[in-house]
Amino acid sequence: MHIGEVIISTMTDMNIVSAITSTVFIILLGFFCRKKGIFSAEVGKILSKVVLTVALPALAFNAFMQDIDHETLRQGRNVLVWGILIYIILIFVSKPLFMKYKGDEQDTLRVLTIFGSTTFFGTPIVSALYGPIGVMFSSIFNIGYRIFLYSYGYIKMSGLKMEAKNIKTMFMNPIIIATFAGLLIWVFQGYLPQVTVMNPEGVAHQVAFLRIDQTAVWLFKPMTYLAGLASPLAWLSIGATLGEVSFKDAASDKTSWYYSFMKVIIVPLINIVLLTLLTITNILPISFEALATIIIMMAAPTATVAAAYAISFNKKPILASNASLISTVLAVVMTPVWIIVLEVIGKMGIF
Repeated sequence: MHIGEVIISTMTDMNIVSAITSTVFIILLGFFCRKKGIFSAEVGKILSKVVLTVALPALAFNAFMQDIDHETLRQGRNVLVWGILIYIILIFVSKPLFMKYKGDEQDTLRVLTIFGSTTFFGTPIVSALYGPIGVMFSSIFNIGYRIFLYSYGYIKMSGLKMEAKNIKTMFMNPIIIATFAGLLIWVFQGYLPQVTVMNPEGVAHQVAFLRIDQTAVWLFKPMTYLAGLASPLAWLSIGATLGEVSFKDAASDKTSWYYSFMKVIIVPLINIVLLTLLTITNILPISFEALATIIIMMAAPTATVAAAYAISFNKKPILASNASLISTVLAVVMTPVWIIVLEVIGKMGIF
């Protein structure tokens, strides 16, 4: 199949098209509602809190409520390893990318480039495209992200040593708690006490008692509803936030455009190149779903926490705000492009 045929088949795949249009249309709806005053100035922040403290933890936990097999376990392990390695790589790679900038400006641009909105922006899109397996990989990938965000990111921006409060934030975050709880149940489900349940065909089989998708449907079902809120509420929040700030002022900042190009285009490209090499050489092979999840996560705009560091420690806060806006707009535009690129790569048979 030629590349042109792959692109056409991708653009006519209703699952992919509907995922793209859902993302763009709901973000535009949030933008419209904020501009028209339907949403107040606080709506974006409130929606983001609901997503981060309720919907995404439910989504992360539910993703692990599935049977385990050797290949998925291997892929999860490789995603975890890459989720740590890539941040070490970006710490070094980001320096030459912003060599012409000095002092606080360089530090801010580097931290904003290393840490994107993988959880809030990336995971809902991954969920819409790849379902539970994508969410599982994104949750595992984010373990390394949060370790470096609350350690290296904080130290670099504050100039202080690591504080106990950041360690607490790192591990007591609802999403991290849900991820580790789900991950441990998924990995060790064969060693947990077993109970007998009936499958949809009426055949009895045994599962771990903590597999609530089968042993406590009354609890799993409301969590499924909460998980379903993650994508639409996140997209509405992004749109409302974009409607809150002046794009004209941010667009006049050339540095923000350069940063956004690095964050949304170059960083994902670096991941594609390195992961392709690692897969071809069988050093750290990953599946297409794992690759796609990682690329969509790495193509996310500025992380809220990273931007908050810049503002809190007065490290070029205006630059951070402008960069956050421009990168978000560019990420919304580029997400459909990356999805098409990933489908083309997937049909080449490398992953």
